[in-house]
Amino acid sequence: MTDPKHRPAPASCCSPARPNRVPSTSTGPTTTLPAAYASVAKAALVSQLAATAASQLSMIGFSAAEFRMGSEYPQAYPDDGEGPVRTARVEAFAISPTTVTVAQFARFVQATGHLTDAERHGDSLVFQGLLSTERREAAPAPEPSTPWWRQVAGAAWFAPEGPGSTALGREDHPVTQVSQRDAQAYADWVGARLPSETEWEYAARGGLDQQPYPWGGDRDPDGKRRMNIFPGEFPEGVAGEMGTRPAESFAPNGYGLYNTTGNVWEWTASVFSTGAAGGREVSARVSARSGTGRPGADPVMRGGSYMCHRSYCRRYRTSARTSASADTSLGHTGFRLAFTPATPG
Repeated sequence: MTDPKHRPAPASCCSPARPNRVPSTSTGPTTTLPAAYASVAKAALVSQLAATAASQLSMIGFSAAEFRMGSEYPQAYPDDGEGPVRTARVEAFAISPTTVTVAQFARFVQATGHLTDAERHGDSLVFQGLLSTERREAAPAPEPSTPWWRQVAGAAWFAPEGPGSTALGREDHPVTQVSQRDAQAYADWVGARLPSETEWEYAARGGLDQQPYPWGGDRDPDGKRRMNIFPGEFPEGVAGEMGTRPAESFAPNGYGLYNTTGNVWEWTASVFSTGAAGGREVSARVSARSGTGRPGADPVMRGGSYMCHRSYCRRYRTSARTSASADTSLGHTGFRLAFTPATPG
């Protein structure tokens, strides 16, 4: 089945800017934190979440290679910088088969006491379809053009939809409500890094050339869903299971990577650009700045999420890309790890 062609979708449908940012030097939240953040209660919850984390870090290695990156597929968004198709090269690297899970991130927090950007700000962004009517009405929409996003006080990685929600029972799901800075901190802790978007796309394609999905050109082969995207009509007509799924849901691609399209957007180490060269690869951290999707300023996110739907946003493809500032956290964004092998000699 081929998706019909639709109008371009604004970047903010995927990654709205965080309103009222705290400067990167801030050490305190902008609002009074709810009781769920009390040190004793949080420590107990973190301990429960960390209990199922695997002790070994799994990675899939690749030799240096070239591939055709980007897309000129009719469903691509030229304004996102998906094209032109160009030959790109990756040096030898390794990447994790799944996104980092709630349990893995909990072990990091347990060991380091890391406080995420969402916790420092005191709020984060949540899709309205995951909120009760009462909570939805109490949470403002950060942008009038995207009222399905709500700024929820107390939303954080361990309470993804805010107070009253919990990550318990979702230990094997991708961790969300983490900024790129939080992802960098986790990567530092395990001795890894975030992938460049070139590495990410090479691995996400699973060895296929110029196919929109990790398994080929048909979004739903044999009528079966192969990824976690929006069920029903976006944004109000939810008609099925909504939100994240376990990080190992669905079949992996040809390289053994899970959910490189759908489920959650993934932070990369690359800086957003819409020029002919696509995203600029960087090894240094990207500083937090205001605005969304500003070329040369904000980090790239790849892969699409459970909020993508062909009626509004077709970014559930291997070449699709968007961006947000490095301090933004969202209920549909996580990350996976990469690693550069040591050079012999």
